[in-house]
This record gives sequence, C-alpha cells and structure tokens, in this order.
Amino acid sequence: MPQSKEIPEQMRNKVIDIYQSGKGYKAISRAFGPQRTTVRANIHKWRKHGTVVNLPRSGRRTKITPRAHRRLIQEVIKKPRKTSNDLQGSLASVKVSVHDSTIRK
Repeated sequence: MPQSKEIPEQMRNKVIDIYQSGKGYKAISRAFGPQRTTVRANIHKWRKHGTVVNLPRSGRRTKITPRAHRRLIQEVIKKPRKTSNDLQGSLASVKVSVHDSTIRK
C-alpha cells in the first residue's frame, strides 16, 4: 500500500491535545480529517516516545551526497567505459571518500 503525505506537526499536536481532553479516535478523525488509523498511530507514537516529531530512521546514512551522485551519473553518461576507480578519483577531488564497490552499486 503506498504511503500518503504526512500530516503537519501542528495538526499532530492538536490531535494529542484533543485526545487528552477525552475525545476518541473517531471523533478526532471526523474533526480534523486524517483517517482513524493515522490518528491512532500518532497517539501511539506520542505514548511511546513522548513526542510527535519525526524521529531519525534506522540504518546507515549514505556517504554520497545527492550532488555527488548526480556528478557520477553525468560522468558515466559522458564516458560509459570509465572505471569505478576513475570515478572514485573524481569523487576524491570533491572530498567524498568512498570505496569503489560503493560506486558500482
């Protein structure tokens, strides 16, 4: 199932305020518009973490920035036969240190 747009933090805080005043999931859903399951998920997140802000995701962050990634794509388009070691050298010129196997991915 595709993900929908996230609701703004202001609305998430309003949902929590209304929930604390005694309203249920259905009443909050009808009042503001997000689905009941979204309201429920926000309340569960608030109970578990004590906040409704977006938390950091798990996993390692990418070493290559989007700008460096676009640069690699452009270089490969210009010269398709360029090796990963050559591309690694061009990234080193913009101070991005990655292994050549990372570039091959």
